[in-house]
Amino acid sequence: MLDEKGFDTWSKSYDASVKQSDENHQYPFAGYEKVLDAIKQEVLRKPKPTILDIGFGTAVLTKQLYDHGCLVYGVDFSKRMLAFAQGKMPEAKLLQADFTEGLPAMLKEQKYDIILSTYAIHHLEDAKKVSFLNDLMQLLKPEGKILLGDVMFAHEDQLLDCKRHAKDAWDEDECYLVVDKLPAFPKTNMNFYPISFCAGILEISKTK
Repeated sequence: MLDEKGFDTWSKSYDASVKQSDENHQYPFAGYEKVLDAIKQEVLRKPKPTILDIGFGTAVLTKQLYDHGCLVYGVDFSKRMLAFAQGKMPEAKLLQADFTEGLPAMLKEQKYDIILSTYAIHHLEDAKKVSFLNDLMQLLKPEGKILLGDVMFAHEDQLLDCKRHAKDAWDEDECYLVVDKLPAFPKTNMNFYPISFCAGILEISKTK
């Protein structure tokens, strides 16, 4: 698993390497553009929502939402990626922090229509995913939702099949989400939308 310096270095070639993996329909980024586009379409169903992007990286998705008038908050632990994203979105409220250690206090003072995260939640171990998502639910507005796009599987056997096909490319340090192993959250609806053999979107929305 890359540390902050690793992501700072990767930031220079991140978009190109992701694009190549997606175009070649290879793990880990097969379906990447479709994941981002589907999340974008869902976010923009609400006019100018307030969003929190966790692990925004080079802001490929976040910049599009910003340009559509979204009020953008975000956190990423790479200084270089933050500087790159802030240059694209000067009015966005972006902070440098390691979200696996918890969100900065300023972000927890807000309420959001949408909390999204693309290709970042796999940095959390499964137990931490549950507690982190529970914490995020408290930051949503009454009809808010969480949208997670990542290397993600409906069932464990799909993960194992992907691992077999990926062979040496498989990253043992990552903790990919398996939806049927994730407990239900109180007063929520949870839906999984597969996008490719190794990517999907998990939507967790509040109910009354």
